[in-house]
Amino acid sequence: MNNLTLQIAPHRIAAMILRYWYILQSSWPRMLELVYWPMLQIITWGFLQTYITANAGYFARAGGTLIGAVILWDILFRGQLGFSISFLEEMWARNLGNLMMSPLTPLEFLLSLMTMSLVRLAIGVIPMTLMAIVFFHFNVYGLGLPLIAFFCNLIFTSWAVGVFVSGLVLRNGLGAEGIVWTLMFALMPLTCVYYPVSVLPQWLQHVAWTLPPTYVFEGMRAVLTEHVFRTDLMLSALAINAVLLLASFAAFLALLRSARRAGSLLSSGE
Repeated sequence: MNNLTLQIAPHRIAAMILRYWYILQSSWPRMLELVYWPMLQIITWGFLQTYITANAGYFARAGGTLIGAVILWDILFRGQLGFSISFLEEMWARNLGNLMMSPLTPLEFLLSLMTMSLVRLAIGVIPMTLMAIVFFHFNVYGLGLPLIAFFCNLIFTSWAVGVFVSGLVLRNGLGAEGIVWTLMFALMPLTCVYYPVSVLPQWLQHVAWTLPPTYVFEGMRAVLTEHVFRTDLMLSALAINAVLLLASFAAFLALLRSARRAGSLLSSGE
């Protein structure tokens, strides 16, 4: 025990703490992540509690809205994650530089990631929807054509976010990897997954309506509670998604050019 105590050098411990502090403060995504989850939790569930308290009878009429919201949210989140994970696998393998020096074009690369996101999404979501039928008697496929509109708009948004965050990681290295896992959750309170837009403060409602998923979740609630398919909401979401996809592609190409100039394609570590 005494030998073990004598082997402990406070200056070496201090040196390691200093190392980790330098790593933390040199990466703004890491700093942001420290305050991110507590703030997200209180905002999301605070708005949900406000809505449930004021509208208890609403859930008695349309209890399936929460399960439907969970399924649609999973489509949005896993669509983006499926895209980003395939991209990160190239970063982890340090293979991205090789791909960018091959005849593969950036557009072809992004299209392949989009296809893989659909494959990963199907593997994760289909069993989830079957469990909802068996255990909760909620058949999301019973929504019919509206489900196709919901799905398309959500997957387009997930791709836009996936392309953008992949560009950020490409430019900033794996130190920015946390953005991949957290950015979509930052949108959750604003997209009104579990409650209508009217719950938000007036000034925040304007922000919410700039996000395509907001229209999808409002449309889902309209189908389940009012039995009305809001085509106006879906068309608005589609228009915003078109702008976001074009902007995300432009951002990715700009970040790729910046990464090439900075020489970070071949040194894509922390």
